[in-house]
Amino acid sequence: MRFDFSKKTASLVLIGALVSTGATTAADASAATGGASAPGTSAPAPRAKRARKVRANAIATWFGPGFYGQKTACGQTLTPSVIGVAHRTLPCGTLVKVSYNGRTLTIPVLDRGPYSHIGAEWDLTAGAAQALGISETVRIGTRVVGSTANAPTLGLPAAPAVSPLTGGAVSG
Repeated sequence: MRFDFSKKTASLVLIGALVSTGATTAADASAATGGASAPGTSAPAPRAKRARKVRANAIATWFGPGFYGQKTACGQTLTPSVIGVAHRTLPCGTLVKVSYNGRTLTIPVLDRGPYSHIGAEWDLTAGAAQALGISETVRIGTRVVGSTANAPTLGLPAAPAVSPLTGGAVSG
């Protein structure tokens, strides 16, 4: 087996540029270093490591009453009305479209987990599980669709609008 050390050196130079400049892609590193690369190389720049890819179909569990009143890793207080999901690697506020048995719901990542030993990738809040009709461990469809700012109220249902004229709830 032969190794081409010149290409390996070029990769190490670009990786070093990524680390030293705080760049997130090889293009950022190239811009930060003035386009410099190892002499005599024309190999494509290595890509920065991306966040772990989310599977389109994965096992989901749900957590409920035993966690009510506790804070999530993202700062929300769990109640029966909170609608969200826990994932081990996705950032707080990532919006995930979850589908199960013909129902679809877009929900934010609110916590870390699951930490079960059955291989589940998602842990739904009781509110999300109820909205999707889930009462046990199931396989769900998922897709990351965006992100929103993390806040202590993230995952809570929207408060009904109050009419300034009557002081009552506005119906739509």
